[in-house]
Amino acid sequence: MDDINSVITQNQDITFEEAVQYFGDKIPVTAKTFAALENEYQTLAFTVSGYTKFEILNKFHDELLQSIENGETLKSFKDRMNTFLEDKGYEGITNFQADNIFRTNVQTAYQVGHYREMTDPDVLKALPYWQYDAVNDSRTRPSHLAMDGRVFPADSPVWDTWYPPNGYRCRCTVHALSKRQVESRGLTVEQNAPLVAELPDGRFTHVHPDPHFASNPAKTPFSPDLTGYPDSLVRAYQNQTQGNG
Repeated sequence: MDDINSVITQNQDITFEEAVQYFGDKIPVTAKTFAALENEYQTLAFTVSGYTKFEILNKFHDELLQSIENGETLKSFKDRMNTFLEDKGYEGITNFQADNIFRTNVQTAYQVGHYREMTDPDVLKALPYWQYDAVNDSRTRPSHLAMDGRVFPADSPVWDTWYPPNGYRCRCTVHALSKRQVESRGLTVEQNAPLVAELPDGRFTHVHPDPHFASNPAKTPFSPDLTGYPDSLVRAYQNQTQGNG
């Protein structure tokens, strides 16, 4: 399914105002600038591989934000972007590019909203444990599969590194559990994520998020130090914070 709601794998009644705000606050930057940002701030920047003009990046950003706000489909996002790109003399994006851009950014925004719901004090009191869910099918990456089903306290520093998404097009999520659920299901609460793990098929894998995804996008404060960065990035940040961008 290509509907945005298919990204959500838990609590269909959840509201995502925070997800919209999170993505709306992202700064459109070029890939070169993105690579220069500290890892913790890369989740606050938005870039699209192959495009360097801020007009194009801003259009991608605006269309994705509209998709998140309105619950639109991958196809509608791709169609609008391709019309815009072709009018500007660019080739349209492929199905793979559209899927990668759309799913990664939408999943990130929704997971931020999900995180803020789960960390509400009343929710934390009732559901103090979180379980990693890596979907566990033929498309699941080995390092993500190694985390599947593992349970950690909700306040564990593990989630500073492993809160999803943990890679491009990552479909992982987190389920909040009560103490009774943990005990009745015979689950073990761990304190640290493993560095190496054996998978169900006998393979061994290093356990780490994909490059540029080893941080929690919901916990990084939106107050980047832009000292020394290009003027275009500083202006983009100022426009966003002043509500003009």
